[in-house]
Amino acid sequence: MSEIKIEIDATEAGFDPARLRRFDDYLDRLVDAGRMAGWVGIIARDGKVVHVGTGGHRDAEAELPMATDSLFRAWSLTKPFTSVAAMALYEEGAFGLNDPVSDYIPSLADVRVYKRLGGGNLETEPAREPIRIWHLLTHTAGFTYGFHHSHPVDELYVQRGFEWSAPPGIDLATAVDTWATLPLLFEPGTAWNYGVSTDVLGRLLEVVSGQSLDRVFAERVLDPLGLHDTKFWIEPEEVDRLAAIYMADPATGRAVRNDVLAGGDPTHRPSWLSGSAGLITSAADFHHFLQMLLHNGAWNGGRVLSPQTVRYMTTNQLPGGADLGAIGRPVLPALTTLNGLGFGFGFLTAENPAATKVIATPGEFSWYSATSTYFFVDPVKRITAMAFPQLFPSKALPLYSRLRQLVHAAVVD
Repeated sequence: MSEIKIEIDATEAGFDPARLRRFDDYLDRLVDAGRMAGWVGIIARDGKVVHVGTGGHRDAEAELPMATDSLFRAWSLTKPFTSVAAMALYEEGAFGLNDPVSDYIPSLADVRVYKRLGGGNLETEPAREPIRIWHLLTHTAGFTYGFHHSHPVDELYVQRGFEWSAPPGIDLATAVDTWATLPLLFEPGTAWNYGVSTDVLGRLLEVVSGQSLDRVFAERVLDPLGLHDTKFWIEPEEVDRLAAIYMADPATGRAVRNDVLAGGDPTHRPSWLSGSAGLITSAADFHHFLQMLLHNGAWNGGRVLSPQTVRYMTTNQLPGGADLGAIGRPVLPALTTLNGLGFGFGFLTAENPAATKVIATPGEFSWYSATSTYFFVDPVKRITAMAFPQLFPSKALPLYSRLRQLVHAAVVD
């Protein structure tokens, strides 16, 4: 079990303590208003914890308070782990970033691309370019998610049972082969769309390593960093630590428990190990993961990546250096604009903070999940910050932007 505690005085770390309290005050007001059940937050500078906060409950119905060792369903915060594991295998020479994915997953050799909807039927054409591994890392492969409901191809995913999850009992290899039969939204490498790319990447990691995804993660990321709370399933004695998931009531805005979103029994090994959304983790573990990224690939005595690789994967990798405002679709729910944001290998990157209308440092990178767990890493000011509620959907509250503005406003040196 990972522990987390304050390691440096806020003033000594260059923070104004009174301004730093605004972070807790904002989140506590949401809990008091019934709009969020609970939260954990951690802010650090130069690898030393400046602030730890908790509020509300991990399980309001059972009256279990939120704690620093609470466990959370990571949902899309799984994606950075998959991206890091991929780059660790890349450093081993397992593949090249320009390699066609079909070299490793043959079902993706003859993909087709959506052309138009005509007469109630989808018209498609053969892809001119193969899906390459870097396309998976950047969400530029042309895959989608059924839950977007914004494109005719999205509905094909829903019809196959892929909306928020997957058909019961399906394994990852079968899922990828199913997606290979569905058209891509666009030619690989020409646009950005949030979709199942990271799950496909997870399957590729299994193929090139000859290991299941949990072993890939353990050997290349989790064990070197000592992350014992991060895994795809938990032990029965850990269930009481697991935070419940709450959904914002569309009519009232209040947080209502939703056990359907929580999925199946967390103590059972899933039928597929989702590189997009499958992990369970703790705030402390995720804090240590962020320190590895801030400290150029090494932390807690273990090296995961080289400094050059970390810099490369947290640099905007979109075609032509474009930002998401130019080639991204659809708009990510937690963001009011995609302008000024790039995308690296698993991370949003702040290219032009003035265009985003959220205070940030150029070079800052971040990500979030559908259950409103957020983080950012500022390699210039050497700050990491994260907030872990469990509230679906992420657009219910302006947490992503507030986290950044409240933390940056507290930095005075």
